Amino acid sequence: MENKNQKRRFKRILSRTLIVITCALCLYGCNTNSNEPAIKRDPQNPVTISVWHYYNGSIMNAFEESIKEFNETVGAEQGIIVESYGHGSVIELEKAVMASANKEIGSPEMPEIFASYADTAYMAEKMGLLANLDDYFTKEEQEEYLDSYIEEGKIGQNGELRIFPVAKSTEIFMLNDTDWIPFAEANGLTYEDLATVEDITRVAELYYNWTDSLTPDVQNDGKSFFGRDSMANFIIIAFKEFDTELFNVNDGVATIEIKTDVMKKVWDNYYIPYISGYFSAYGRYRSDDTKVGDILAYAGATSSAGYFPSEVTTGNKSYPIQAKVLPAPHFKDANKVMVQQGAGMVVVQSTPEEESASVEFLKWFTQSQKNIEFAALSGYMPVKKEAVDYNTFKSQIDESGIVLDEVMDETIKIAFEEIKASELYTNKAFDGGAKARAILENHLQDKAVADREAVLQLISSGSTYEQAIAQFATEDNFKSWLKDITLQLNEAAK
Repeated sequence: MENKNQKRRFKRILSRTLIVITCALCLYGCNTNSNEPAIKRDPQNPVTISVWHYYNGSIMNAFEESIKEFNETVGAEQGIIVESYGHGSVIELEKAVMASANKEIGSPEMPEIFASYADTAYMAEKMGLLANLDDYFTKEEQEEYLDSYIEEGKIGQNGELRIFPVAKSTEIFMLNDTDWIPFAEANGLTYEDLATVEDITRVAELYYNWTDSLTPDVQNDGKSFFGRDSMANFIIIAFKEFDTELFNVNDGVATIEIKTDVMKKVWDNYYIPYISGYFSAYGRYRSDDTKVGDILAYAGATSSAGYFPSEVTTGNKSYPIQAKVLPAPHFKDANKVMVQQGAGMVVVQSTPEEESASVEFLKWFTQSQKNIEFAALSGYMPVKKEAVDYNTFKSQIDESGIVLDEVMDETIKIAFEEIKASELYTNKAFDGGAKARAILENHLQDKAVADREAVLQLISSGSTYEQAIAQFATEDNFKSWLKDITLQLNEAAK
């Protein structure tokens, strides 16, 4: 096994050396704007490229359809076959990639392409596994894509492009409009009352009290209004909206920049409403909670719009609902910042034939029309500047014959509007980044869940609702949590 791996590494080094010499001598193939492949291939003996991804459901179906079309057209003409392998989830994909990278017993060889967030790609880059995409995409070609998407992918030691954007997402606000309307009418509310993070907290309290009042014979049975799919996004974007970065990254090393006042805003607008019963989270995703009536609304990825329920089932009762899509809420009196998320694709160092074939597929997949079609079917955003325009998007969709449902159409429209009106942000990759993000994702959420249970136990033991909440809504409790999460984040970033 070791001899085989050594031979393969030698083959890769030798092949990459030969292509550099060839490019230098022949001025052919590297860094051109030509749509012709850098390496001439024989369609009768095609190069097979494997792509590992984490897509599921409608997103996976859309991706598989794209691959099928590529294989039957451009791939057939140029001698390229693309095969895709789903790994279920981001976490499972990361495990598979790192097992392969570390040559663990029983793990398959690395694919030619895999979907990756910056943290995983950064680990693979440090191991010397990733191809330099600057060799295949000219400066002019890179400028066709949103600047922040390209910048996110420049994780090479000298800023080389290693992660290529193929589809991105951001966050939107999804609302069960059917059940919102009677509540809103009873309390004099409009959609404008859902514009800020603080507004959501206020409205959620109103909703809890209003639903509690509908059953005067039963105390403290108010319903939760809101949930969040990603706590990490919430906290990271909160810092950026208030002119700072939680992770100040230089040369792959992060300094944790904790601002107490920002963390207090996070606490007051998530932990406090959660232990009070205004917010909740039960299922794997908040769309699951919406489907069973546990919440009325959530902030989640644009790609989650395809999973928003068309009916609510509570007990033995089911009824149809209409969805309303709104911009994700920002903090009051803060900068408008939207999270930039969605894995890119990285090309693994291999032979010139395999690398160039991989790049041909990525270029084809991110052509505006093809990328827009994928976006329409998946809820992701296209990545080229010209494609992030609603009129262009609609024109391309109509031309392709794809019929968008109302929810997805509105999701795309609002996301485009918000992208143009806001700053897109994702933190830079750093050592320990994946662990630090997991802490952000779980630390406050786990505490909120545990303390909500403690509140309910106190109430069942005879405490009033107000007394039970008061035991946890204290400055000492906040400071204790802040100290602990700060220590854990600093430990992760070492």
